[in-house]
Amino acid sequence: MSDDSKESTVDRPSRGTARLTVRYALVFVIVAVVLGLFGYAGGWLTPSALTPLRMIDAFEQVNGPHPGFRRNHAKGVCFTGYFDSNGNGVELSKASVFIAGHVPVLGRFALAGGQPYQADAPHMVRSMAILFRLRSGEEWRTGMNNIPVFAVNTPQAFYEQLLASVPDPTTGKPDPQKIRDFLAKNPASAKAIELIRSAPVSSGFDDSTFNSLDTFRFINADGKTTFVRWSMTPLRPFEPAGTAQPARTNPNYLFDELIESVRQGPLRWYLMITVGQPGDPTNDPTLPWPPDRQQVNVGTLTIDHIDSEDISLARDINFDPLVLPNGIASSDDPLLSARSAAYAQSFTRREGEKKDHSAVSTGEASK
Repeated sequence: MSDDSKESTVDRPSRGTARLTVRYALVFVIVAVVLGLFGYAGGWLTPSALTPLRMIDAFEQVNGPHPGFRRNHAKGVCFTGYFDSNGNGVELSKASVFIAGHVPVLGRFALAGGQPYQADAPHMVRSMAILFRLRSGEEWRTGMNNIPVFAVNTPQAFYEQLLASVPDPTTGKPDPQKIRDFLAKNPASAKAIELIRSAPVSSGFDDSTFNSLDTFRFINADGKTTFVRWSMTPLRPFEPAGTAQPARTNPNYLFDELIESVRQGPLRWYLMITVGQPGDPTNDPTLPWPPDRQQVNVGTLTIDHIDSEDISLARDINFDPLVLPNGIASSDDPLLSARSAAYAQSFTRREGEKKDHSAVSTGEASK
């Protein structure tokens, strides 16, 4: 055997060891990168960064711990029904939901805030969340509110508003000076809150108009993009909220009246698409669009059954505003991605927690 062959034989184990070392090093690097990404997402590496975790922590600071419930819009009831498209939306969007026909829906009415047992009051923000089950197998999820604009236009402002709303331990109410400081720092929010306060409030859920607030993009079959906002406009005539309503002894009166309305017959809303024009703000939901913008009625939502969250599948649905079908897309509004990420964090937390009974009981919702 030559010296060369001896050297070759001797080198084999060391080369094998080297290759194994490289493999272990690569695995270590991959694990380190993954942990780093988790750390970044959780805010461990950037403790001052605004993350979904921090956002949901702020909701819990304001509202207190309520395991098993949504961190916002915690008090609610669920519904089923259907959407009948009239075909008018196909010129704006290729989404199959706008093809003339019938689409089943599952959804939820709720009050803003993270306290699931709070008493109903007329001026509390109301919401309608819907999941459209499209014939294409896709889903469209949307969450809408009965206010004309959002109170904030950036995730940071949303976070600061929450911190300003944390109750003072001595009074149990937010510190007025912190609220004033927030509004002085965020003049867009101050204007938006004035607009929200000046808007007329309806008597209940069944005569409320619910607005997307954020801007989205519709893409039609020809590839044309149109910026839009949308609203669910009730067929039931508007009735102003009465001054005597807050004094009612029933803490669930808004929900009970909604349940009774559906017992008497289905409730209906028109899905109205507002078509944006060049110059209309797409990245700032505190700003309303001009009232003369074209509105297109694309179909009718019918709600024919109400269920308590205790028995409804909608309890465990994350109404992520970025679950969109082909033909509907996000805009440059920064709150959309922030809402999506915060909803996911809230969903993850509550799904790992024990579920307590809803304030609006199964008995109330199924009589």
